[in-house]
Amino acid sequence: MSLAKLAVPALVLLAAGGCARTGEITEGGISAVRSACPRVGVTAGTGDITLFNPPASREASAIDVTATLTNLQSTCVDTVDPIATTVTFDVLARRAQPGPARDVTLPYYLAVVRGGSSVVAKTVGQVTVHFAEGQIRAQTRGQATGSVSRAAATLPESVRKRLNEKRKAGDEAAAMDPLSTPEVRDAVLAATFEALVGFQLTQDQLKYNATR
Repeated sequence: MSLAKLAVPALVLLAAGGCARTGEITEGGISAVRSACPRVGVTAGTGDITLFNPPASREASAIDVTATLTNLQSTCVDTVDPIATTVTFDVLARRAQPGPARDVTLPYYLAVVRGGSSVVAKTVGQVTVHFAEGQIRAQTRGQATGSVSRAAATLPESVRKRLNEKRKAGDEAAAMDPLSTPEVRDAVLAATFEALVGFQLTQDQLKYNATR
């Protein structure tokens, strides 16, 4: 979760399941419902994969199969501990030449990231796309599951009190964003998780994606 999105003047941060709705004006400020579920996304640079034939070539004429990971959807069960998140996604693939029926297996991963930078868990799986005879396009669906400790995703009581503190117009505190306080900002960041997916690329594949 981007801190820039959280930095709302006179922010009132409520626990998930609170009575206020996101963006609702309440006494003392604007509410923002914070969920313990991780946000879901595709890691930059790993949403595409290119296979070459021969594998060592990087010439455009040697491109064999390309695939894109897209259409992410997630379900989260935050009533259990650990909190479980299941991410589903589409893999859209294309081969350079039509030919006989062919299966291509591609590796992918799901990483649970804390505070925007620390990977706390990672799982690796495989998805197989099937090219029908004479077809150059194929599509399949993949799935991965990650979990987050409820304790780690919960803000300390002292921080929640700071964020939920009522502020009266005219008071000096009313003009101060509680997230401008380092200890509050750091606590919110530490309790923020993401579930990021992408293709499990080799170093050469990562370099190719970064320079193409």
